[in-house]
Amino acid sequence: MIVITGAAGFIGSCLVSKLNSEGFYDLVLVDDFSFSTKNKNFEKLRYSFKIEREEFHDWLKENHRTTQFIFHIGARTKTTEKNLEVLNHLNIEYSQKIWNICVEFGLPMVYASSAATYGLGENGFDDDTLPEKLIPLNLYGESKNNFDRWALEQENKPYFWAGLKFFNVYGPNEYHKDRMASVIFHTYNQIKNTGEMYLFKSHKAGINDGEQMRDFVYVKDVVDVCLFFLKHRKNSGIYNLGSGKARTFNDLAKSVFDSLSIESNIKFKDTPEDIRNKYQYFTEAKMDKLKSIGYDKEFQSLEDGVKDYVINYLSVNEYY
Repeated sequence: MIVITGAAGFIGSCLVSKLNSEGFYDLVLVDDFSFSTKNKNFEKLRYSFKIEREEFHDWLKENHRTTQFIFHIGARTKTTEKNLEVLNHLNIEYSQKIWNICVEFGLPMVYASSAATYGLGENGFDDDTLPEKLIPLNLYGESKNNFDRWALEQENKPYFWAGLKFFNVYGPNEYHKDRMASVIFHTYNQIKNTGEMYLFKSHKAGINDGEQMRDFVYVKDVVDVCLFFLKHRKNSGIYNLGSGKARTFNDLAKSVFDSLSIESNIKFKDTPEDIRNKYQYFTEAKMDKLKSIGYDKEFQSLEDGVKDYVINYLSVNEYY
């Protein structure tokens, strides 16, 4: 059996779908399934068991002999979360328990870290940078960085493990994330409703409005990397998972307009003051480490990823 935590969520459900497409059906879905808004993400997928999040550790101890691999994708991903108790429980303590069970029973695991650990990028975006040198911008980023640091410090580690620092992931199955959904998702809906798109103004000298840059990575590329590690199972460590190419928000918005065959109509509004001082103006994953261990598949361009997402999913209300 292959376990996927966060299986009802955005990346987790896309991973389950990808596993199904590769012939993997003996899957264990782990999540808080009380949120019915996410049901559409997995209702058509094939799996063996569905386990409630808080029951998973006990289940894993009892079923470790038939468990082959763990994808720990589940987390509290809200970057504005202020409840430190929730973040400590879900993003650190919960992950530590899974790690320790994997050590005890010899299970391989891949877990979701985050590019939020890099903060403003004062020390660059190199996945070999030690966590203690990073300065996350929010409590969510701190929680992810704290677990990365804890993992690296452990004397006892799973025989194979990888932490994946997701950059700005977009794609199908993110509809339930509300404000935390990708800018592509929000752009599509604004265009359909109003025919225009509002982006944040730049409040940094030398950078024009809409020229803020992020590393946007399509979720289909993300799950391809996950499957690579399922089969690779060596070269343990922390890896960036982005496209490796920063693009502007103007590029992003224009890609959505082009995918809808609508003339671009981009406007700008002030960045809210409560996030203005913590706003990232540039992110770009350094991808050399992943490539150095044999991952050679090209990542989709922003234009190609957005076109696929808009035409094959958003426009027809389909799920991955």
